[in-house]
Amino acid sequence: MRPIRTRLPVTKPSPSSSGHQVEILARERVYQGFFKLDRYRLRHTLFEGGWSPELVRERLEGLRAASVLLYDPARDKVVLIEQFRIGALDHPAGAWVLETIGGYVGEGESPEQVARREAVEEAGCTIGDLIPICELMVSPGLSVERISLYLGLVDSQGAGGVHGLDHEGEDIRVQVMPAEAAIAELYTGRANSTSIIIALQWLAMNRTGLAQSRKEEP
Repeated sequence: MRPIRTRLPVTKPSPSSSGHQVEILARERVYQGFFKLDRYRLRHTLFEGGWSPELVRERLEGLRAASVLLYDPARDKVVLIEQFRIGALDHPAGAWVLETIGGYVGEGESPEQVARREAVEEAGCTIGDLIPICELMVSPGLSVERISLYLGLVDSQGAGGVHGLDHEGEDIRVQVMPAEAAIAELYTGRANSTSIIIALQWLAMNRTGLAQSRKEEP
């Protein structure tokens, strides 16, 4: 890849960072596989004025995902999944992780479409209302990855079993549990990845309102 030289404004998350700039001196693709890794030479403006020295940073590129917590307000139950994750290989609790439904957003897809598709593929559930929770940066120190996080309302009756696509090597077990038990997993250590922590915390804060809105529907 030919190095590029350009001057870019940085998104301003707060007034204190307004006016900051980045100058990209060079960029090259250093790995192209399932993941794509680019190496940057850059400098940026400093809080106290002036510019930083030249820095070298590497970043995982092109990652965009959707994740959805499935909730049945009629039964007050949550549908979660459990599967093997290579990133948890050395975790004391083991490499099988309790998670929300999720998948990467492909070209031409929207995060909403991915959330609905993955709910069917990974849990055999069809989402009705899809409620946005937030969009989050997974690890901005090393990756461009963003996750669009949702709550999806489903009928949990009959949910369960093992799902996933054979050609993707998926072996996904569905777990249906009372909402109180799912929220309690925040304190047992089983709910220990970004999406499930944020989604269960959101559910804990909004569960009463969700139940009430269901009752008020004609």
